[in-house]
Amino acid sequence: MAMELLPEWMTGLEEEDVAFIKKFILASGSLKEMAGQYGVTYPTVRLRLDRLIQKIRLTENTAADPYIATIKRLAMNEKLDLDTARVLISEYKKVRNKEES
Repeated sequence: MAMELLPEWMTGLEEEDVAFIKKFILASGSLKEMAGQYGVTYPTVRLRLDRLIQKIRLTENTAADPYIATIKRLAMNEKLDLDTARVLISEYKKVRNKEES
């Protein structure tokens, strides 16, 4: 699959994340089955899935703004935790919206 055919939310994911999503779909969304495949506990798989959901939401909520893109890239590369990235983007949007008003 060519990169330009992928939805934007997928292009920011690491190969390991995409493999996890594929396994999740093939397991019909069964976290219990995923835990067995990975040899980990259910809560570990749930945490991984929650983290992926956060990454996807962060991608969907960002605009083509260079500042937001930088924050997103830092979060995706785990240089910045997702909660902090979300706060920075939110505060930036508040300031930007005040300036535009």
